[in-house]
Amino acid sequence: MFLWIIFLTSWGAVYNLLTSNDQPLKAKTLGVISITSVGFLLFLLLTSNPFETILPVPPENGADINPVLQDPLLAIHPPMLYMGYVGFVIAFGQAIAFLFEGNTNIRWEKQVRSWSVVSWSFLTLGIALGSWWAYYELGWGGYWFWDPVENVALMPWLAATAFIHSLSASSKSSILRIWTLLLSILVFSLSLFGAFIVRSGIIDSVHSFANDPERGLYLLAFIGLLVMISLLLFSFRFNLLLSNKKIVSLSKESFISINNILFGTLIFSTMLGVMYPLIYEFLYDQKISVGAPFYNAIFVPITLLACIFLYFSIDTKWQQSFNLKSLYRPSFLSITVSGIIVFLAFYKLSITNFWTLSSLLIGLIIIIRYLIVIYFYFAHKKFANLYSVIAHCGLGLLIISIALNNNLSSERALNIKINETEIYKDHQVSFTNLKMVPGPNFDSVQAEFLIVNPNGKTYTLTPEKRKYFARGQVTTETAIRAFFLKDIYMTIGDQLDDGSWIVNIQFNMFIRWIWFSAIIMVAAGFLLAHSLSRSRS
Repeated sequence: MFLWIIFLTSWGAVYNLLTSNDQPLKAKTLGVISITSVGFLLFLLLTSNPFETILPVPPENGADINPVLQDPLLAIHPPMLYMGYVGFVIAFGQAIAFLFEGNTNIRWEKQVRSWSVVSWSFLTLGIALGSWWAYYELGWGGYWFWDPVENVALMPWLAATAFIHSLSASSKSSILRIWTLLLSILVFSLSLFGAFIVRSGIIDSVHSFANDPERGLYLLAFIGLLVMISLLLFSFRFNLLLSNKKIVSLSKESFISINNILFGTLIFSTMLGVMYPLIYEFLYDQKISVGAPFYNAIFVPITLLACIFLYFSIDTKWQQSFNLKSLYRPSFLSITVSGIIVFLAFYKLSITNFWTLSSLLIGLIIIIRYLIVIYFYFAHKKFANLYSVIAHCGLGLLIISIALNNNLSSERALNIKINETEIYKDHQVSFTNLKMVPGPNFDSVQAEFLIVNPNGKTYTLTPEKRKYFARGQVTTETAIRAFFLKDIYMTIGDQLDDGSWIVNIQFNMFIRWIWFSAIIMVAAGFLLAHSLSRSRS
């Protein structure tokens, strides 16, 4: 919470320094940020006072941190995530200040756009780093578990993505102004909801840091008060926000509006998946869980549908209905080339899953269509927002990578003794050695495996099992060999009575491309924010 408060006040301080005193909403925005900061400071002092003595006699070596959190990436991932979470206090503060002011001539959207894009970029980076940490540290070989705390990070990201697209529309005209204000409140409210979920103790998760109902009640009351006041103010000013302008059919604003509805559906579905087990347990005193099948059944079709609307919006203009004839040639080329590649994937890789093939097709037509945009930008000097092009190409690559990873990856559990060899996917897996390795605060059993691929190349992987001194907790440390298109991923389990060991080996296809695509989107976000801040100054 110290870190959260430091970032919250730091965002306010930076906003104060970089914003001119002539900006009509500056004072009220700083007031909203200050009130929010006071609320969290009171939370820290009243319910989580770090200056109170808990134990009369402190343990000699401390209680030790959870072993799975003893990782260098945990010094980077949470700060990046918090920077994104808390950064939206600027947009929230400006929106509330605008509603207080009640002057519809103030163009607050232009002032807040660069701040919001920076916050979105940090949030995207934080989520990507968290998925990378889960992949190599937790030992299950995945990058997204649909854990409740992962979901409460995803919901602000979905709202923030819809928000920055609405901002781009409302900063140019009064269209989508109501959407933009509502989303600015929603993004920060969902960030606060994430703080409540993590620190209230109502869920069991490796990400959960507290188990104290008093903290949860305070946070719930504080969040409820902020959201209630914001929505009451929004409803009070609603008539002022209504615009005489109508959204033109097949304009860029129309596609943004449709995707806002789809993103709202995803947010509601995720919230339902997080809250339903808690409500069910409260009513029936039985624990249930909502897992990947529920989320996949909702996210896959809606995300692909949103990407189809994105594709058609590429050639649209603000407040103008685009000419369908202009869509024919680039669409014919992108769909034809994508169709050929998908057919080759179906024929050569034996991919038959409908959703995988659909994801491949949609991801490819987005990338190829934007490559055509880039060509016309350089060859014919036709205007294009290159930052948007880069970000959406990253989205297309992300969809393709996730689809191929889910369809082509494989795993197998081996029962293998030292000096034995097993064959998996035409690879020889030889268990060559087992040794004890002392660590700074743990003892480790390290296995050594020699992998020989079909071409005769050899690789050594050394998965471990560690036992930590303070807690006595046993953890699994992965061994990963990364290639251009796949990872060889190994973990070692328990020893059986016959002396053999359970070893899990996975071939994770296109796994690195998932994080590479996220990096592309983050880079595009920071570049766009820099461009917007320069143009605003």
